[in-house]
Amino acid sequence: MSPLTLDFIEKLPKTDLHCHLDGSLRLETILDLAQRQKVKLPAEDPEKLFNLIYAGDVCESLDDYLKAFDITLSVMQTEESLYRTSYELVEDCARENVRYLEVRYSPMLHQQRDLRLAQIVEAVIQGLRAGERDFGVRSGVILCGIRSISAESSMRMAELCVAFKNRGVIGFDLAGSEYNYPAKDHKQAFQLILNNNVNCTAHAGEAYGPESIAQAIHYCGAHRIGHGTRLRENGDLLNYVNDHRIPLEICLSSNIQTRAAPDLESHPLPFFYTYGLRVTINTDNRLMSGITMSSEFDVCARAFGWTLDDMQWLTLNAAKSAFFQFDLRLAMIDNVIKPGYAALRSA
Repeated sequence: MSPLTLDFIEKLPKTDLHCHLDGSLRLETILDLAQRQKVKLPAEDPEKLFNLIYAGDVCESLDDYLKAFDITLSVMQTEESLYRTSYELVEDCARENVRYLEVRYSPMLHQQRDLRLAQIVEAVIQGLRAGERDFGVRSGVILCGIRSISAESSMRMAELCVAFKNRGVIGFDLAGSEYNYPAKDHKQAFQLILNNNVNCTAHAGEAYGPESIAQAIHYCGAHRIGHGTRLRENGDLLNYVNDHRIPLEICLSSNIQTRAAPDLESHPLPFFYTYGLRVTINTDNRLMSGITMSSEFDVCARAFGWTLDDMQWLTLNAAKSAFFQFDLRLAMIDNVIKPGYAALRSA
């Protein structure tokens, strides 16, 4: 086949398992919400504001990358803004044929205007449901504990997950600054999650070594690993992850921007893929990284020479690894992904 183009990739059915709501706003929405809510932004010119948010080539570390979230979170403190940003994210995904989306965020970061945690969760769920109704993109919510805040706050987020299980919330995550904030400190929250048969993932191996991944798996029981870039530093652990088919939520551009990998050429994704690990491709933060799912696949095609068969395999990996029920995953594979790729092959 001829080399894949971005226009062609946009037509492929896709998934996104690792997408932060507060990192995926539209720039114009931030400006509009700030005006409506009388929130003072560090810049009101769209270009200047984007330069403050976009990681680009100036980000020094994960902690540096996370600073931009102060801007997005400042306009996400009302039910209206949470509903709107959730709905618009689904609309943006539909434009590039993302058919399944898992949206993660931490409700405790949206209480600056005294919203109750249940209100925050409901607003996002309702926005996603409206988006699914209007655009046909199936979605679910993953609630995040934050490593650097406290184990007690992670327990509150875990309790929310249990309360909203089967009501739109499909999983629990541990996010935030990784260095000096070990996952094992939050194991009680994960134990509550596992005791209630809720899915869980954890950011690990992004800003710290493979021991962080080991903690996420062995102390916290994570079913998937967010990023996992530094897994290659421990061959025994890598083989354990591979043998147990623990999926890796790879976010390629984000990993370069946070310095989890110095550049595309040295990123472990091609090795992970050829070795047989269950790798998936995801956006992480559409706004901060200036990307879409399609542009991430395009990077893989150009940098690694990956073909349509590779794209299908990666998408099937994600469908198998989704936090939805088994029958819905099968339906997505058999009714959406396989026929979607077959139709484009024969076009």
